[in-house]
Amino acid sequence: MVLARTATSFGRDKGSTGMSMALNGKLVTVFGASGFLGRHIVQALARRGYRIRAAVRRPDLAEHLQPLGAPGQIMPVQANLRYRWSVDRAVQGADAVVNAVGILFPSGKQSFDAVQSFGPRAIAEAARAAGLSRITHISAIGADEASASDYARSKAEGEKGVHETLPGSVILRPSIVFGPEDDFFNKFASMSRIAPVLPLIGGGETKFQPVYVCDVAEAAAKSVDGVLTAGATYELGGPEVVSFKECLELMLHVTRRKRTLLPIPFDVANALGRVMQILPKPLLTADQVELLRSDNVVSEVAIKEERTLEGMSVKPATLAAILPTYLDRFREHGQFDAHRAA
Repeated sequence: MVLARTATSFGRDKGSTGMSMALNGKLVTVFGASGFLGRHIVQALARRGYRIRAAVRRPDLAEHLQPLGAPGQIMPVQANLRYRWSVDRAVQGADAVVNAVGILFPSGKQSFDAVQSFGPRAIAEAARAAGLSRITHISAIGADEASASDYARSKAEGEKGVHETLPGSVILRPSIVFGPEDDFFNKFASMSRIAPVLPLIGGGETKFQPVYVCDVAEAAAKSVDGVLTAGATYELGGPEVVSFKECLELMLHVTRRKRTLLPIPFDVANALGRVMQILPKPLLTADQVELLRSDNVVSEVAIKEERTLEGMSVKPATLAAILPTYLDRFREHGQFDAHRAA
């Protein structure tokens, strides 16, 4: 089989029944390919005809990626950002590199510094050694070296490492990313099944600009295509700016549940986070509470300079259009509640 001449058909997430795309022969290494965002980036690249090397810590757990492309188009390989030799091997021979690795809380040796601070620099250095002039790096709105949050600080340090190594790299900073398997709406919808009360950290006033995962993936694919400005940092948000409280209210409306929303002061939430973060998969950490002290929205400067989804001709999807497609399973009777009276 000659992969560059193979044609295949892929389903679309946003309204189309499919498309036909001949493979273009170019190879893209995607770090974090098996994660929530990573798998959508893989799919967006596959639709464009790229061959994809899915660099993940556990290739045996990445088999779900291969049906997203033609036979042989997507191949998982082992890579761990803490082991430079594995990063070099994953990048070797690639025409482009995307880093979608990120964590919400540290676990074992997977610390914020190892994954989000030092890891991006290692990828950029490996890409430079392989002859590439840029990579695409997924960061986050709110990245700040001076932040009291380890998450935000390490994200900023990762950006700095990438730009110092490969100044032409494109940085994508999304707000909260939503979609199937997200860790925000799914988490609170799951809590609402059994908890009569949902917490509003800091009173629920923090502002977000939730962005659909497929829109972020499209931005990453455009970067690989080379149509985004080299060296630029793009801020990605959806069409709506909503508060934490409004997010939970919309989730409850979609799942057709009535729950009390209880405001919790930041100091109390911080104490709860310090206790809960010792769990293997904590619902809340002190670092996440710190993040909620600041709004997470696209800046006016980015809008003015067109470093946004709209600026790259991507029309972002709304929460109302997408949430019912995956939160209906949290209704009392699951998706079978679809035709019942609201």
